[in-house]
Amino acid sequence: MKQTAFCRAELVAVLLNVRKDTPCVLTLENGQALPSGPLTMGGHSLQKELCRWVEQQTGVVLGHTEQLYTFADTQVADKSRLVRISYMALISSNADQTIAERSIYDYFPWEDRRNTEAQALLQRIVLWLKNWAGKNVVQQQRCARLFGLTPHPWNDELALDRYELLWEAGLVHEAKHFEGQIQSGLPMQADFRRVLATALSRVRAKIRYTSVVFDLLPETFTLLQLQQAMEALAGCWMHKQNFRRLVLQQKLVEETGAFDTPQQGRPAKLYRFRPEAGQNCYLAGAKLPLTPLL
Repeated sequence: MKQTAFCRAELVAVLLNVRKDTPCVLTLENGQALPSGPLTMGGHSLQKELCRWVEQQTGVVLGHTEQLYTFADTQVADKSRLVRISYMALISSNADQTIAERSIYDYFPWEDRRNTEAQALLQRIVLWLKNWAGKNVVQQQRCARLFGLTPHPWNDELALDRYELLWEAGLVHEAKHFEGQIQSGLPMQADFRRVLATALSRVRAKIRYTSVVFDLLPETFTLLQLQQAMEALAGCWMHKQNFRRLVLQQKLVEETGAFDTPQQGRPAKLYRFRPEAGQNCYLAGAKLPLTPLL
């Protein structure tokens, strides 16, 4: 008689925050894993269970929290099926909350289009992918669409699709046939890097049409800090005047009457988020266009 494999479930938490111009994530085991633990059936809400579990482990109160996807993997040891239910949660960048210190771009260096080293890495990746695709027209078009090759624009929200293509082409450590020819970021155990790529794609989409970016900021902030948070998550520069115009015209923020006192430069006005204006947030038009790679 064929033995039926049993199934185990666990929660995986992608805890994100922003430190000035760097999006960060909380990792464990020297950056190789995301916080995870067995799912208990004590509550009626998985999201509340996650929040309770994270707050117990870290003492941090989470901001915006949402479910990502459910991932399944077959364990070699006992042939059981492990189901990972992943969540993304945002953490305010208050000075006393310093738990998320590993840069997301340590894992996906090609995603930070502000970085000159990332540009050089992308050029190498594209050349490799062209050789890998060969004469396969479907794969050629897929590579062009995902990596912003002429005539396609770079779409930062396709971070997960890019990672999965690199996995398929053997360019990341987690791939079954890793080529090892290109330094493609830090690896993670199991499918944790895929979970993280999913979170990066999701948050990049959310910051354009929702107000979730304000969950990553302290209670009061400057417009520069707001722009830096957006640029950090999107991995590309934004037009300063256009960005401020979008924010102020939508009345997303209000002045506090106080000023930031930096060590250098002029004091800047401090603002706070207006939740009543957040229902119709639109910040998609602020980024600068990126030149196609090739």
